[in-house]
Parts: sequence; structure tokens; C-alpha cells
Amino acid sequence: MDDAELVRLAQQGNSHAIGTLYDRHQPHIYRFVWSRVRHQQTAEDMTGEIFTRMVTNLSGYQITNIPFRAWLYRIARNLIVDHFRQHGERLPLPLDAVENMTEETDSMDSLLQQKITVEYVEQALDRIDPEQREVVVMRFLVGLPLKEVALTLDKTVPAVKSLQHRGLAALRMALQVEVEQ
Repeated sequence: MDDAELVRLAQQGNSHAIGTLYDRHQPHIYRFVWSRVRHQQTAEDMTGEIFTRMVTNLSGYQITNIPFRAWLYRIARNLIVDHFRQHGERLPLPLDAVENMTEETDSMDSLLQQKITVEYVEQALDRIDPEQREVVVMRFLVGLPLKEVALTLDKTVPAVKSLQHRGLAALRMALQVEVEQ
């Protein structure tokens, strides 16, 4: 069943449809929030709040050519913006949080290398333009298609492509700086 049909059922009070929407979108929304706040408990709390807002505002959601998932990402994005307004700077990335985001490995060397790589990428992401960072995160960490990123950010697909291209170039340069330090 597609999202549009699930939304129609959810708007009629079908709790199974709400649960299915949650199950379908929660992992992606969580990953998006975590990539921005970099703190497991905060990301979990915010993800719960996003889905609470989804349920609260579902009756006002109109099924259009804008995918439901893009609507959820807008809710997430607004909540993240509110979070940073209230708390100021970004939360630091604790090394042990990476363990929760990666699969188990046999080798401590491999795990350490993953942690170092994640730190380099996170620090490099912090160095690029916020709009470019947002596009890179949504496209490559969350895995959204160009059209959904454009709808979520209220931009055209060519504008998102341009931000993505410049963001990847800036990220490449920032990673070189991180590695050389």
C-alpha cells in the first residue's frame, strides 16, 4: 500500500495505517535527525516528537503531488531549527555514539578507523555552507532522491543539483584539510 492510501486511512482514524507510516519512515527520519544533532538520545526524542506532530497535524495534510515523506522531512527540519535556536551550537559527536550507528565488527582496528572516519566527515561537514550540508546529508546520509530534497527544501531540482555539486566539492576540500591536520 502506498503512502497516499495509508494517509487516507490514517486520517480516518485507522491506527494500523499510522503505525505503518511510522514503521516505514522512522528509520530515515531518525537518521536525518541524528546526522544533524549527533546525539542518540536527542535524536530519539526529536524523532518521537516529529511523529507526534505528524499524528497531530495529519488531519490538515492534503494529498498532493508532494510526497508524504517530504512533508515529514519538513516537520523534522523545522524541529531541528527550533532545537538549535533553543540550544545554540551543535552538540558534539561522542565517540561511543558511532557504535550505535555502525554494524558490529570483528576488529578493534576497523572500529577505530570507522570512528576516525566519521569524525573527519562530521568535522568536514561542519566546515561547508549550511544549505550545501543539508543537501549532502539528505541525499547521501538519508538517501532521498533529488525531487524529494527539492520539495522538502522548497527549491527546484536544478538548484538542489547545484547545491549538491558545490557541497560535494566543498566537502572534498574540507576533508583534505581534516586529514592534513
